[in-house]
Amino acid sequence: MPKSLTDFECAYLLQEWPLWARAGQIPPDADWRTWLILAGRGFGKTRTGSEWVRAQVKQGAQHVGLIAPTSADARDIMVEGESGILSVCWECDTTEVGDHLGIPKFQSSLRKLTWKNGATAMLFSAEEPDRLRGPQHECIWADELAVWHHAQATWDMAMFGLRLGRNPRACVTTTPRPIGLLKELMKDVNTHVVRGSTFENASNLAPTFLANVRRRYGGTALGRQELNGELIETKEGALWDRATFEKYRIEKPPVLKRIIVAIDPPATSHKTSDACGIIVAGCDENGHAYVLSDKTIPAAKPNVWAARACR
Repeated sequence: MPKSLTDFECAYLLQEWPLWARAGQIPPDADWRTWLILAGRGFGKTRTGSEWVRAQVKQGAQHVGLIAPTSADARDIMVEGESGILSVCWECDTTEVGDHLGIPKFQSSLRKLTWKNGATAMLFSAEEPDRLRGPQHECIWADELAVWHHAQATWDMAMFGLRLGRNPRACVTTTPRPIGLLKELMKDVNTHVVRGSTFENASNLAPTFLANVRRRYGGTALGRQELNGELIETKEGALWDRATFEKYRIEKPPVLKRIIVAIDPPATSHKTSDACGIIVAGCDENGHAYVLSDKTIPAAKPNVWAARACR
């Protein structure tokens, strides 16, 4: 072993992510298609995603997809951010062993990163799912999926294009929120779930920030979600919660003296309109109410939801 390191060797070691990353920031050895990182603010999700993309390109990936809630997020956080892709790549102007990919060229107008070996990463926004029609990738980094505006449509289009290479994969980094897509991914047998909290990265965060969030949000539902990375099903202060529903659930209602169909129609009938709420409920002789069925349907024209209500 050498008694001292050259400047290059020092720089190289500082850039070797596996030497510095925590266990939850290293891709799992298990067989997976989606690596889902559910963690609090400041955990290091962006750095983890950036390093994963860099590693994929080093291993030969030529077509990478980067998906964020908005186009600005993709540019400002995933690419140009303090922990973005540009920050974790470095130039190597020596023939010694190291990262010879260098810093990729970012063409903002083309939404494109290009490395020296020809590998490219294209930027996409969850506001425009149809832009993912056509492009194909070997790997995809999906950031803050839980706040995507068209989450399901964007994910579906991305998965249709995740078809190149021998083992196409996706890395999802997000603070959890109880949306359907996220819960489906968590149950998927091909998903490897990693959980983490803000406080695991305390050494890299301002002590005043940590003290403030502990004081203000410690023990609250918002704190458990945004700091501890927990999936909170019930909003703080909600009148009803799932535990209450489960406590009073019954197999079959008694004889009811009245049954109604309640409709909460959307104001418009576009694809992005609110759903049409249709609930069937009844009341027994003692004045106890029973919810019999939820026939809510996605945004639809009046004749569609009216027909459902009539049925």
